[in-house]
Amino acid sequence: MRITVIIPTFNEAENLPDLVSALFALPLDLSLLVVYDNSPDGTGQLAEELVALYPGCMRVLHRSGKLGLRTAYLTGIRIAMDDGAEAVAQMDADFSHNPMVLPVMASLLSTCDVVLGSRYITGGSVDEGWPFWRKGLSAWGNFYARTILGMKICDVTTGFRLWRSEALQGMPLERIRGNGYVFLVEMVYLAFCLGYTIGESPIYFTDRRRGESKMSFKIQLEAAFRVWEMLWNYRELRHKRAAARGR
Repeated sequence: MRITVIIPTFNEAENLPDLVSALFALPLDLSLLVVYDNSPDGTGQLAEELVALYPGCMRVLHRSGKLGLRTAYLTGIRIAMDDGAEAVAQMDADFSHNPMVLPVMASLLSTCDVVLGSRYITGGSVDEGWPFWRKGLSAWGNFYARTILGMKICDVTTGFRLWRSEALQGMPLERIRGNGYVFLVEMVYLAFCLGYTIGESPIYFTDRRRGESKMSFKIQLEAAFRVWEMLWNYRELRHKRAAARGR
């Protein structure tokens, strides 16, 4: 299976070389697409140097600035599809998503349309060093989204995913409007409304190794409101799913 891994980056020069090395050490047929949002730390130049080390297996999409997670992934998905990827992975650049889990997710993909790297199923967990309030906030945000949207999925806010290309091709991705991390919730909700099979693989979500988190109060606020908007915007797909299941 040919897998394209899409990695959005902004100020990830400290993490990117080790991540690229770890990914290409996996027993998988991988190509990498680094989406670079013109950060000041030289991530883009470093990424191009890595391309030279892995010719034909890696490319860099240079963008003019921080254009958001939605456009980073949707543009990356279109490029991956055009390149003939059979599966597409989404993951962070900061090692909060362990590359070693990707082969397990790939094996599960034979039975479903998308595999989520889940912190909240048996065997999954979050960083042991997180304070109680941060663990609670993460769990509550996930519970809030999946309860409102009616998804029987344990981790709808995870950013570690592996998609079958056929599933992505069948999704009206242009309908997605969330720009921050709520984009991740909206994408899996769209798949859910379309009746796609969603699997989960346990992961240990650790704090980033180096650099600063991109999470902010503004991003969290957008997510809280956008969930309700999703419920309305995808109501016809949800009703079609309910009708199909009732036959």
